[in-house]
Amino acid sequence: MDQDFSATGEVDGEHVTVTVTGEVDMATADELFRAATPATVAAATVDLRAVTFFDSAAIHTLIRLADRYPGRLTVVPSSRVLRVLEISGLAGQPWLKPE
Repeated sequence: MDQDFSATGEVDGEHVTVTVTGEVDMATADELFRAATPATVAAATVDLRAVTFFDSAAIHTLIRLADRYPGRLTVVPSSRVLRVLEISGLAGQPWLKPE
């Protein structure tokens, strides 16, 4: 696993904000999902501005989160993450909020 990876969730009522750093890939994507899905929440914000690598496993995790939080997910991407989502055809998703 990427030594620089972290996914830290802060719960405020029924909302979790997850700040992610490092590489999100097959080895770390499940940890991101776990951080974003504590039992007591109904909405999530995932801050990916400090992510340096993002692969298909990471994309799959975002799709899973969008399914779990329909209409209640916000993803703030880094420029690298945004480019990967553009290439994959997901740049128009309502949950994606580039700065």
